[in-house]
Amino acid sequence: MKKLFKRILNTIPRPLLIRLSYLVRPIISLVLRGNTYTDPIDGKSFSKFLPYGYENQRDNVLSPSTLSLERHRLLWLYLKNETNFFSAPAKVLHFAPEQAFYKRFRKLRHLDYTTTDLNSPLADVKADICNLPFKNDEYDTIFCNHVLEHIPDDTKAMQEIFRVLKPGGMAILQIPQDLDRETTFEDNSITDAKERATIFGQYDHVRVYGIDYFEKLRTIGFTVEEVDYTNQLTKEEVVKYCLAEGEILPVCYKP
Repeated sequence: MKKLFKRILNTIPRPLLIRLSYLVRPIISLVLRGNTYTDPIDGKSFSKFLPYGYENQRDNVLSPSTLSLERHRLLWLYLKNETNFFSAPAKVLHFAPEQAFYKRFRKLRHLDYTTTDLNSPLADVKADICNLPFKNDEYDTIFCNHVLEHIPDDTKAMQEIFRVLKPGGMAILQIPQDLDRETTFEDNSITDAKERATIFGQYDHVRVYGIDYFEKLRTIGFTVEEVDYTNQLTKEEVVKYCLAEGEILPVCYKP
């Protein structure tokens, strides 16, 4: 199973993979139904979750129903329990919208919801994150999760996100992060896809972020809260929702 999923992730282009997932998701959900683990996004429970990972496969992390990963479920719980995202009117910009969220956010009538990406079939606006076609101070809330590690000039991307965020607005900018690494590592001379996957965790990543990521966001101008939200949940909830214990949510505000 793990080898099959790894082969699929590394051979099928992501836009096609998104379309195919809509066909197989109901079948997998039926096969794995049970009461051991629960996806908080839709409330459905399963005997186990699926493995996932481009290079190092993680067991029991991909929800069969929403296709959410640990990071998606953690963000959902944070938004639901700690913010007014699901009730207060807001203008929202969502980069590379995740399947687990896309339709659910789109249905929230109190949101003015726009998605953007260069390649995603779920994007309303095809745009370069380093040169956004949006006005200054336009959005109340921005989601840009697991995108910056793909962007060669992440400084410019962060500056653009800061520019279009309203003063007082919130941006959540999740990235794959090695919390044991002090400084971010990148090396543009590494061009082989397999070598990049081994070093950076995925063939199309350009860096591995360390704990200096938060300080870099602060140099852009953001006020950053490093939220260890799993620490605010019970151990039973962390296991039940298949979360990554200790994962940090970068919750950023524009002063």
